[in-house]
Amino acid sequence: MIVWLFEHIVMVHIVVGAFGLVAFWVPVIGRKGGVNHKRWGLWFAWAMLINGVLAAAMAACTLAEPLATHPKLTDVAMIRGVFGWMMLYLGVLTASLAWHSLVVVRNKHDHLANRAPFHVAMQALTIATALICLVLGIMLRQPLMIAMPFIGFASAATNLWFIAKPAPPRLDYLIEHFKAGVGAGISCYTAFLAFGAVRYAPQHALNPVAWSIPCIIGLSIIIWHAHKRNYFERFGWKRARQGT
Repeated sequence: MIVWLFEHIVMVHIVVGAFGLVAFWVPVIGRKGGVNHKRWGLWFAWAMLINGVLAAAMAACTLAEPLATHPKLTDVAMIRGVFGWMMLYLGVLTASLAWHSLVVVRNKHDHLANRAPFHVAMQALTIATALICLVLGIMLRQPLMIAMPFIGFASAATNLWFIAKPAPPRLDYLIEHFKAGVGAGISCYTAFLAFGAVRYAPQHALNPVAWSIPCIIGLSIIIWHAHKRNYFERFGWKRARQGT
C-alpha cells in the first residue's frame, strides 16, 4: 500500500514540479509588477507549496518502507537519511520560502501581519528539520546532509529577522519577496536534478555537481537583478532605506 501511494505521489510531484520549473522563469525574466509577473508568480508559489507537501509525504513513505520505495538502493540508513529526512527538510524549506514570498507581498501595508503564527511556525519547522538533517548527516558522514541544512538555517534566520523588525523600510518587502521566490526555485530545481537522478542513475544521486548547479544559477539571477539591471534601485529601494 505504501509503495503504491509513494509511486502515485511521485507522479503528481513530477507533474506539479515540472509546471513550477517552467512557471518560475516568467516572473524572473518578465517585467516586474506586471500582470504576467503576478499571475505566473502566484502559480509558481502555489506549485512550490503543493510540491513541498508532496515531498513531505514522499519522505514519510520512504521512512516507513525505505527498501521498497527505493529498490535500486541497499543502504537502509542512507536511504532514510537522504531520501527520508533530507527530503522532508527540503520540502519544508521549499514550502517555507514560497509562503514567505507570498505573505510579505500580501502584507506589504501591514508588516505586523507577517508575525502570524503559521508564518513563524514555518520558519521554526525549517530550522528543526534542518537540524535533524545536520545531526543525521554527521552520524552518516554524508557531506551533502551536513552542508544543505545551513541553507535552511540562513533562510529561516533572515526571514525571522525581517518578521521581527518593528518597522522595516517601506520597500524592504520586495527584497524578501525576490529572495524567497528565487530560493524556492533553487530548491525545486535541486530536487529535480538530484533526487530525480536516483530513479535513472542512482550512482549520481549524491553528485555535488547536480546539487550545486541550481544554486549557482539562482545566485546568478539574484546578482544579475541586483547589479546589472539595478532591480532594487528601480523600485526606489535605496530611497526607502534612507527614509525619503
